[in-house]
Amino acid sequence: MLRDLLLAPNQITLLRLIFVPLIIICVADRRWKTALGLFVAAGLSDCLDGLVARALNQRTVLGQYLDPIADKLLLSTLFLVLSIEHKIAWRYTVLVFSRDVCIVLTTAILYMVVNYRQFRPSVFGKINTMAQIGAVFFVLLYQINHQAWVYWARRGFLYLTLFFTLLSGIHYAVITSQRLRQWQARGTANE
Repeated sequence: MLRDLLLAPNQITLLRLIFVPLIIICVADRRWKTALGLFVAAGLSDCLDGLVARALNQRTVLGQYLDPIADKLLLSTLFLVLSIEHKIAWRYTVLVFSRDVCIVLTTAILYMVVNYRQFRPSVFGKINTMAQIGAVFFVLLYQINHQAWVYWARRGFLYLTLFFTLLSGIHYAVITSQRLRQWQARGTANE
């Protein structure tokens, strides 16, 4: 585990975690340009860790867990802080947090109770993450640039976040239920 932690892709992912408190401080201090720059740097590090992992053939189980945790921590925290700062309406943040908490609890319970481990992100979950990234980006950009196109992009990405958060949450519940039934059926057939 320690060896995996020291691999370059996982180090880049850990670096992304360091961006979280720095961005929050910038938002709280209303240093919007710096917050936006750090958010873009965090996004680039997310792309870079995947590229490095593939290029160096350093894909690890730790990285498979650490990468989405870093993404969720960054995005969920920014939704929360931007709602506190009245830059994102609470309805979006409550929905984003509710979905993520439900997924984490379901995953933990199924893992502990039946040792079920097949939790892969769906296409809707990936689209939802992209919508959240776009929403945060344009919310931060709007604090710097009040042009109409930025306003509409911000609004559009927030609506996309709302839609895909609901859709991916429902899809995740349906797929997990189907996979669990299939997994139980295989277990019963093997007895």
